[in-house]
Amino acid sequence: MSNEQGTPEHQPLVSEFAGDPDMVEIVEYFVGELPSRIAAIRSAASESNVASLTTLAHQLKGAAPGYGFQSIGEAAGVLEASLRSSEGSIDRVMGQIEDLASLCERVRIS
Repeated sequence: MSNEQGTPEHQPLVSEFAGDPDMVEIVEYFVGELPSRIAAIRSAASESNVASLTTLAHQLKGAAPGYGFQSIGEAAGVLEASLRSSEGSIDRVMGQIEDLASLCERVRIS
């Protein structure tokens, strides 16, 4: 996105389907749900609920690419894999949780 300002980690994240009129409504729905998804992820992390956190990451990994947010799906997949391999240590994945949250917070409709 050559017309955006700033470093890549601060640029708005827009769906690959932003220009598709058939996808606008469902992308808007997904974007509207992101704050509650991230709140649930942060809540599960603060409660050290690895099972819930793993499920939430798995769901986001599967859903995000279908709405045109491949990078969110990839970040959620990394988090899920780390949770499964870290023997339940939330502390080891806090950076990944915040990276995922940061991506989600950058999402814009267009």
